[in-house]
Amino acid sequence: MELHITFQGRKDLSEQLYRQLRDAIDSGRLAAGTQVPPTRLLATQLGVSRKTVAEAYSRLTYDSRLSGRVGSGTFVSPRPAAHHPAQPPSPLASAAVVALWRDMPMPMSHAAAQTRARYDFIGGASLKSQFPFDTWRRCTLYALRQCTRSASLHGDPQGLPELREAVARHIGFARGVQASVDSVLVTNGAQQALDLVSRVLIEPGCKVVMEDPGYPPARLLFTAQRADVVNVPVDDQGLRVELIPEGTRLIYVTPSHQFPLGMPMSLARRHALLARAAELGAIIIEDDYDSEFRYQGPPTDSLQSLDTQGLVAYLGTFSKTLLPELRLGYAVLPHALLQAVRVAKQLSDWHTPTLNQWALAKFINEGELLKHIRRCFDVYSGRRERILQRLDSDLAPWFQAVPAVAGYHLSALAQVPVDLPLLVQVARQAEVGLYPLMPFYGQPPAGQGLLFGFGAIERLDIDPALDRVHGILQQLAPA
Repeated sequence: MELHITFQGRKDLSEQLYRQLRDAIDSGRLAAGTQVPPTRLLATQLGVSRKTVAEAYSRLTYDSRLSGRVGSGTFVSPRPAAHHPAQPPSPLASAAVVALWRDMPMPMSHAAAQTRARYDFIGGASLKSQFPFDTWRRCTLYALRQCTRSASLHGDPQGLPELREAVARHIGFARGVQASVDSVLVTNGAQQALDLVSRVLIEPGCKVVMEDPGYPPARLLFTAQRADVVNVPVDDQGLRVELIPEGTRLIYVTPSHQFPLGMPMSLARRHALLARAAELGAIIIEDDYDSEFRYQGPPTDSLQSLDTQGLVAYLGTFSKTLLPELRLGYAVLPHALLQAVRVAKQLSDWHTPTLNQWALAKFINEGELLKHIRRCFDVYSGRRERILQRLDSDLAPWFQAVPAVAGYHLSALAQVPVDLPLLVQVARQAEVGLYPLMPFYGQPPAGQGLLFGFGAIERLDIDPALDRVHGILQQLAPA
């Protein structure tokens, strides 16, 4: 790569070169330690004499901006940080929109590993010790071979056909979803799928219904798109369908494992929701984020499998079953939405990385995904059972578990007044990460309780962690 230098005319070339190199060093464009080209090479690249370059280098060396190393070359010297007085920013015509995004919170972001508590009940995270890295490495090598055999072109925005077919088979088998290779769209995680579907449906001011409590990133996404977000409460059967207002265009639900409380939506409520959506002409987004892990009772049908009118957009993710870092998700879309969302996907990022798609397709087709789910199920089941045992015994005076049959988090509601912010703070000091339910509510009054994620905490760590929580509760709210 050539060093970017331009000359104005053919006079004072050494002076022009000196000033441009000096400015590049002072501004940081040429960082300390960067090797500059040899004088002969730079002279050839710029079409000037070697003497011109040598004079500029000599002045920069005298200024302590360059230094030579015998046998190695010439390098940019370390420089003290330049202090530039702050300039008042020019007013932006889009200042209000920028402020909307700038001031928006970033809920449910996972902290860096070094700042995590020793015992952490964080939700949406899993232990990497469960992931079959050797198998994934083999699938990635296969993916590399596939990529070397194909033309160096952009992929299909809808996703690799081999992966779409594998996903359709997997969710048809595991969740009863009615999907074909043509109805699946591969995304960078379920969050992008949510963004794309809502982008093609929402106009400023239109009504979008959310479960309350519900998934904060979805609520914020709809708000950022200028929707009128209506928070509809849930009960023990799920979303209260009778409270969905007229004029609703989009309904976001988590029927298999209500987020964050955990109970499934009853079959009667599912049929009522589909009927209400048909009356309104509304699209339902079914976020089926972690229902692969089911611990008791017969499997419940996905909402999409009950849909006979093309009203349900079914979203899924592999972040929960595999690794969040893979950023692989999908949407099964009704015919009315498919092409619009496909266009939005292409305009957004063109397509999901093909290498990861090939690797995941092989991983699913060889049965490795189902094997991995079964292995994780055994681990998560033991952790879940132990937390429930503690909530039913020594922690029962303070918290009661919400009935849940799937996923890898569960919620517990406070049975007596507890200062939850103080509990969370003191628990953190005792190296236990606790997470209140309050941030998941869109309108008051917020429910008082805790979310216990058990994907990222070892089975043997649960009792020591809850022993500390029990001790803190005895001090804050004696039973």
